[in-house]
Amino acid sequence: MVDAVISPDVVARYAADAAREVEGVTGVVEGVRKGIRVEGEEIELHLSVGWGVSIPDVGAAVQEHVAAYLQRMTDARPAAVNVVVEEIDGPA
Repeated sequence: MVDAVISPDVVARYAADAAREVEGVTGVVEGVRKGIRVEGEEIELHLSVGWGVSIPDVGAAVQEHVAAYLQRMTDARPAAVNVVVEEIDGPA
């Protein structure tokens, strides 16, 4: 997935931007590569979500949106987009 011309840091930044666009995602949890790990054709995102959202639904939406976004931006679709929910924000 990651072309030699596109650095993993750039792919990670694109993935983070795409994930933040999904309703229910409140942020990327800081950590390795600012919450995003790119290894070969796989991407792992560590996210926080809003209180009361359906985690399976948000996770699936993130997977699809990130894959489509990366395909548009890099002309390659990742083999896997793994979502790890690290935090759930408290009720508003």
